[in-house]
Amino acid sequence: MVTAADNEVPAENPVPSVKQRTEAWLLADITEEPAGHLGPHRMAPKKEKRHPWWKVMCLTGVDYFSTLGYQPGIAALAAGTLAPVATVVLILLTLFGALPVYRRVARESPHGEGSIAMLEKLLPKWRGKIFVLVLLGFAATDFLITMTLSAADATAHLVENPFAPTFLSGHTVAVTLVLLALLAAVFLRGFTEAIGIAVGLVAVYLALNVVVISVGLWHIATAPSLVTDWTRAMTTEHGNPAMMILIALIVFPKLALGLSGFETGVAVMPQIKGEPHDTEQNPRGRVKGARRLLTTAALIMSGFLLTSSLVTTILIPENEFQPGGAANGRALAFLAHDYLGEIFGTVYDLSTILILWFAGASAMAGLLNLVPRYLPRYGMAPSWARAVRPLVLVFSVIAITVTIYFDAGVDAQSSAYATGVLVLISSATVAVALSARKHGQRKLFVGFSFVAVLFVYTTIANIFERPDGVKVASFFIAAIMVVSFLSRISRAFELRATSVEFDETALQFIAEAAEKGYLAMVAHDVDRLDEDEYRQKESQQRAESNIPEAESIIFIEVNVTDSSEFSTDLLVHGRQRGEHRILWVDSPAVPNTIAAVLLRTRDITGVIPDVYFEWTEGNPIMYLLRFLFIGEGETAPVTREVLRRAEPDQSRRPHVHVG
Repeated sequence: MVTAADNEVPAENPVPSVKQRTEAWLLADITEEPAGHLGPHRMAPKKEKRHPWWKVMCLTGVDYFSTLGYQPGIAALAAGTLAPVATVVLILLTLFGALPVYRRVARESPHGEGSIAMLEKLLPKWRGKIFVLVLLGFAATDFLITMTLSAADATAHLVENPFAPTFLSGHTVAVTLVLLALLAAVFLRGFTEAIGIAVGLVAVYLALNVVVISVGLWHIATAPSLVTDWTRAMTTEHGNPAMMILIALIVFPKLALGLSGFETGVAVMPQIKGEPHDTEQNPRGRVKGARRLLTTAALIMSGFLLTSSLVTTILIPENEFQPGGAANGRALAFLAHDYLGEIFGTVYDLSTILILWFAGASAMAGLLNLVPRYLPRYGMAPSWARAVRPLVLVFSVIAITVTIYFDAGVDAQSSAYATGVLVLISSATVAVALSARKHGQRKLFVGFSFVAVLFVYTTIANIFERPDGVKVASFFIAAIMVVSFLSRISRAFELRATSVEFDETALQFIAEAAEKGYLAMVAHDVDRLDEDEYRQKESQQRAESNIPEAESIIFIEVNVTDSSEFSTDLLVHGRQRGEHRILWVDSPAVPNTIAAVLLRTRDITGVIPDVYFEWTEGNPIMYLLRFLFIGEGETAPVTREVLRRAEPDQSRRPHVHVG
């Protein structure tokens, strides 16, 4: 039956459907590179627009600098009158511990992989992959809780402002969700827009903090009795200076949130504009910019931490820092209202609300850099996970779920946040210590090891004091593990070859065999490679599969190198044992590699090859599991399935024979 539609001439430029336009918009930040005839197109990120290091510093700074909104209050609650002393300990560890560590991390992972990539190299195969998944779980805890905690804290500042509508106080979860949705909308627009907003927010916020802190210092300078009362209170409570320092060291883990900006500072490195002579293998300009970013941010933050701790501790009554107090979680905002009036205080609140809302931007940027660099490469995420917009939507949904679960509570999320931050910093200190040891830098090894011990102690102390953080991190780790392995299983039958190339000998073997219009390849295990084995194998296959004596046979062998890898470039070597010709290739998986080589051979010669296998004795379920995790098993049916999915046209599909 012929319809009118059958006789219509298709338009040269048909109007895309709504679904097609949506998919094009979601995947606009990746390109499709043809993969020859190896199956679906490979997806690769488009070339990213780079920005000066100081602009990128503002992107990571919205997280780092925004901690001024609550850090002075945390210090006062944890250390009381000793808050400035404890803050000095934090600053010393920042400048002489975390900063040198992350400057080295930036040098050794210039593409933003961070310490995770450094530690991945120390553990081979599946152990390394699982270790990375665990660290990614802590990174997800750090970055996602940064988004939800900061948005919740921004909501708290909003509803506590005297000019805020009263009805907002009963809808904190809804307000927090709106803030998260707005953050997602910014990233759906693109990184350039996010960085532009970050620059403006950081400039205004830091300027307002300079005003508030300067006014606070002026009040202290004009009333010397305030300092006298403060020092007397410290002496009365803690006795001698040695005891004060000891107590400051003990309470230090509670102040560790002030170190939150270092991991995101490294994660956003790919956004930094390098120098003209930079290459992907040696981006020296980008590394230099990243180290400037880290150093400048640490120096700025150290100055603000010390001065803010001084003015808030000396000027604010201790009871105001307690839960329910006017300065709880908003010490500098309390001073802004108290000393500069409600109008300036409201402007300060608005600035704090905006920077806390946008603090999740650096966390989102970190996730958008980390996830595409690991999970798709492991086969543990779909190919679209390399695209920004779908990931933004996924992370936003997770953040909304976390916010609802914690009822937008700031205190409820702080333990998980601290755990994620400290675990990542501890892993970085261990990574650089091991790197220094590997390079024979003994003094640096000792120094970094000392820093590692301090951070590991801080992490353990935090876990014992606030175990809820580990519970939340464990949930993220378990979720990443389950999703990753399910994705790996679902993608197991892809070709998994990013390219296939042959050396001259291999090309010669293929060309000579194809001259007769027939290509017979016999899969051969690499257990025995002597000439007698090839002779017996050929005789067996000719007898079982009725291969004519006139037709030449090429053996194909796959040596499994690291089965935990998912995709790789294949280089096929040709070699000869007596009269027998062999194609030999290293690869993570046997059947996928054989399928890729067959398809590439077909494309080169125009001859559809035949491949011959033997059935393997044993439990097929066990062989399937061996294939999923070891890369080998019952090769014949898996090869056939990979070919079926890669080549829909049956007439062009290589033939699989099993004897």
